[in-house]
Amino acid sequence: MLRVLVLVSGGGTNLQAILDAIDEGKITNTEIVGVLSSSPKAYALERAKIKEIPTTVVAPKAYSSRAEFEQALKEAIDSYQPELIVLAGFLVVLPEAIVKAYPRRILNVHPSLIPSFCGKGFYGLKVHEEALKRGVKVTGATVHFVDEGTDTGPILFQKAVEVRDGDTPELLQRRVMEEAEWILLPQAIHCIANGEIH
Repeated sequence: MLRVLVLVSGGGTNLQAILDAIDEGKITNTEIVGVLSSSPKAYALERAKIKEIPTTVVAPKAYSSRAEFEQALKEAIDSYQPELIVLAGFLVVLPEAIVKAYPRRILNVHPSLIPSFCGKGFYGLKVHEEALKRGVKVTGATVHFVDEGTDTGPILFQKAVEVRDGDTPELLQRRVMEEAEWILLPQAIHCIANGEIH
């Protein structure tokens, strides 16, 4: 069983997609050992509690310095002994010490076709706002391993999503989630858990 720790900051829709995929047998050989949130108000914590998954909150505001927060985050992650860390809408840049401690064992889902609309400052609705502003006809999502850069790690899966006339950033965000993110993230976890990706 692959020990997976999911890191969240908000509503937890990607976490729900993972939990549903496990229930439906689309992800096998996998156990979600914990959900760690950077916000005590994240609804993702409720989703975890419903499934009786242990949760931890490590909020940046609770620490007097960034270094203290990063140390607490590293200790919290290590305490779960994860074999795979999944960033499912985690709005904190992971410190280098964590990235180095878990090489090719941290997955991220990004709501664009990398290398488009990615890197520093590109997260959440901002990605979709920029895609619409640029006038692209196709966008999508990317699942990749995390390295020391921002959205620069090895790409595992990408899926294209059509941009439609009349799309707002919110409509496009929802379609990218439904048609790409919620499919690719479970697929990547399943492949890693079953030795199809090393």
